[in-house]
Amino acid sequence: MSEYLSPDDVDAVRDAALAAYPDPQWRPVLFQGVLPLYVATLPQLPIPAAQITSDLMRMNGVERLVDGRVPLQLWLHNAARNTAEAGPREVFEQARDQVSRAAAGEPDLGAATEADLPEEIVFGDDTVPFGFLAGGTAAGRAVGRIVVPPYQDGAPRTNPDGGSAHPHAGTAWLIAPDLVITNHHVINARSAIDGPAPRASDADLALQAEHAVVLFDYDEDASAGVEAACSGIVAWSLDLDYAVARLAADSGRSPIPIRADPLKAELAQNVAVNVIQHPEGKPKRIGLRNNVVYDTTDLDVRYFTDTQRGSSGSPVLTDGWTACALHRGARRVDVKFQGKPSSYINVGTQMSAVAGDLTQRFPAVWDEIPHGR
Repeated sequence: MSEYLSPDDVDAVRDAALAAYPDPQWRPVLFQGVLPLYVATLPQLPIPAAQITSDLMRMNGVERLVDGRVPLQLWLHNAARNTAEAGPREVFEQARDQVSRAAAGEPDLGAATEADLPEEIVFGDDTVPFGFLAGGTAAGRAVGRIVVPPYQDGAPRTNPDGGSAHPHAGTAWLIAPDLVITNHHVINARSAIDGPAPRASDADLALQAEHAVVLFDYDEDASAGVEAACSGIVAWSLDLDYAVARLAADSGRSPIPIRADPLKAELAQNVAVNVIQHPEGKPKRIGLRNNVVYDTTDLDVRYFTDTQRGSSGSPVLTDGWTACALHRGARRVDVKFQGKPSSYINVGTQMSAVAGDLTQRFPAVWDEIPHGR
C-alpha cells in the first residue's frame, strides 16, 4: 500500500501532536473538514498516544476520499493552524507540504538557496483605482474549479479495494470563450506518493480531459455554481506544466486577457500579483494582500501571494487583471518578507512562455485566443 509519509515522518508528526494536543478533546478539531463518514470508520482508542498513532497510520494510506480531499492533508492543516508552539507547527507544516504536493502530483520545483532578504524595504503607494474591484469581479467570472476523474488504460481508475478512484481538483480559467487553461499535473490526475507522479498516457490524458467538469460561479458554500463540461484536451506541455481543454459549449463568458511579454520584477519594486483560486476545492477565494512578487525569470514568476493545494492552475493577475502567470505550486524557502520569516514562495509559469509554446506547437489553438494585449 502506498503511503504519503515515511515511518520516520509519521513518528515525528505523532510526537509533535502529542506535545501540542495531549488532550483527546482536540481530536474533533483536528478532523475539521474531513468527511464525518470516514472519521466514523477510524478506531477509537482510550490512550491518546495510541489514538493519534492509529489515526495517522490509517490516514497515511488513504490517497483521497470521495469528495476528492486528502484526510491527512486536512488533519495536518488543522494541526498547524491550531497550535501556537513553533516546534510542532514546523513539523506539521513540513509534513502538510509533503503530503499536499504528493496528493496534487505537483512536479518538484526544487529548493531555493537565497539568503535572507533585507528587512528595510520601503514600499510605495499601495492604493489602486476604485475600478480595481470591478475588474477583479469580472476576472473572477472566468475562473472555476475543475474536477478531473482519473483513467487507467482506457477505463476509470480503481483503488486497491476495487472502488473507483476519486477525482482530482484544481483551478481553471478561460483564455477563450470555449477554452480553459490549468496545470498539466491537474489534468494528469495522479498523486506523487512513492516518488514523482506517474504520467498518464496520452490516451488516458485525453479521456480525463474529456470527462473533466469546470464549475463556474462557485463563490460560496451555498452557491450551486454553473457546470461546464469539457470535451477534450487541445494543447499541453509537461515542462511548462500547462494544459488547455476545450469546453463542450461556449461559456458565454469573457476570457481573461494574457500578458504577451514576460513580467519582469524584483522584490524592491513592490509589484503586486493577485491570484483567484479554488483552494482545496473550496469556494472561490482571492489572494490580494501581502502579494508582492519576489522575483522573475523568463519562465517563472515567484510571489508571496497566498495559495493552497487546489489552487494549481489559477491565474496570476496584475493589478490591471491581465494574467501574467499560471500558478503551479510552492517552493519551500528560508527568506524574510516585511521583516518576518517566510517558509514558502509560490511559483507560476510566465504566460508569455505558454504563449510562445502554443505559437510553436499548437498554432491553431493560439489563433483562437484573443491577441494584441
